[in-house]
Amino acid sequence: MDAADPAFPADAPPPPRRRPRYRGKNPRAFHEKYKEHRPDQFPETVRKVLASGKTPAGTHRPILLPEILEVLAPQPGHFAIDCTLGYGGHAEALLRRITPGGHLLALDTDPIEGPRTEARLRAAGYASDTFTWERRNFAGLGALLAARQPQGADLLLADLGVSSMQLDVPERGFSVKTDGPLDMRMNPQRGLSAADWLAKVRPDPLARALRDNADEPHAARLAPLLAGRLFPTTRALAQALRAAVPARDADEVIRRVFQAVRIEINGEFSALETLLRTLPGCLAPGGRAAFLTFHSGEDRRVKAAFKEGLRTGTYSAIADEVIRPGPAERRENPRSTSAKLRWAKRA
Repeated sequence: MDAADPAFPADAPPPPRRRPRYRGKNPRAFHEKYKEHRPDQFPETVRKVLASGKTPAGTHRPILLPEILEVLAPQPGHFAIDCTLGYGGHAEALLRRITPGGHLLALDTDPIEGPRTEARLRAAGYASDTFTWERRNFAGLGALLAARQPQGADLLLADLGVSSMQLDVPERGFSVKTDGPLDMRMNPQRGLSAADWLAKVRPDPLARALRDNADEPHAARLAPLLAGRLFPTTRALAQALRAAVPARDADEVIRRVFQAVRIEINGEFSALETLLRTLPGCLAPGGRAAFLTFHSGEDRRVKAAFKEGLRTGTYSAIADEVIRPGPAERRENPRSTSAKLRWAKRA
């Protein structure tokens, strides 16, 4: 074909591209689920995914949302803090209740999901006078508020752990569900990946991490088998664990080891302990805090800090009993099953 042929002008639009095709009846790989990534164009597909009790790809469903709103009691004009912005489901619900006149300060270390959530909330009409996102760890909240809001916040939410977006994206390396690089960093631009950490760690520190971070009963036996070895992918680590433990225990061992390594490389417990220690100074008198935890290590720390605060008079009230998702929420969102909610009120 001659490029100068008038039948094919230079400014002609490119031929239409066919949309991706699934292999088989249903999409299996994360990148193939294009309909779930476009809820505005394919709402019926998203409704079907939700009705099946699953979370659409690339999203996160806020857990215990009515219960959190009840214990935090957000009102117009309140200054609120969301320590873990994530997909923004809790944040948007708080924003609807503190406006007009209120402000939400949200934190998140994730350089990939944070900007996306900020863009969604801006598109929903929440400008900088109502909503601010800071890319930082909540361990630094005390210093941030000292400069920005020294009188403290009226309410604070900390939804701990990993988000569905991070779990579902194979490239983030948080889950064995789909093979990917063994990374697990909340901020993939900082620190060692899980693969690099395992390749460097000695057996004794690894055994401590497995016990302290996940209550792993096989820690002493697994640590020498894993420490100092290179596992480039999530599947490689999972296969090594399956070969090391009885088949009946394998799935739970894999879950606990992944959890323990993730907590260690992200410094999650040290950050949580710092937040709990500085929390009273982050709340205004009468301010309320709610913590959503997903495993015993997190819940133990929150429970102990709240009990000690009540004993010393720092808090005027704390949750009498832990709040858990009901049967309907657990059925509709299986990822909520392990969630526990505790709250405290500043004296």
